Amino acid sequence: MSREEIIEKYKGKIPIIPPEIEWSVDAEGIVTLDIENRGKMNWIAQKLFKKPKVSHIHLDPVGSFVYPLMDGKNTIEEIAKKEKECFGEECEPLYERLLKFFEILESYSFVEWVK
Repeated sequence: MSREEIIEKYKGKIPIIPPEIEWSVDAEGIVTLDIENRGKMNWIAQKLFKKPKVSHIHLDPVGSFVYPLMDGKNTIEEIAKKEKECFGEECEPLYERLLKFFEILESYSFVEWVK
């Protein structure tokens, strides 16, 4: 499948933030995801290596703009248009960067898709 076909496939998809993810926005507009480190291996790491129970993941300005738009209503295409209006040329290549962002979010289960 070509990159153009992948972009076309994703344009109509609707992302949503999973309900179990806690997140906040600071005074500068930066989104922080608070991810609870669960599971046996995380428990061992917390006990033996003093690893935190919660990891705080700070998104960059573009990711911080996009994340709140993942409301289960906006399609990828609508999010891309809003991102382009806000950031202009800074976000180019628009769809390639946006799809990479969603690919990363998906790999960590930080996004779900409306069916």
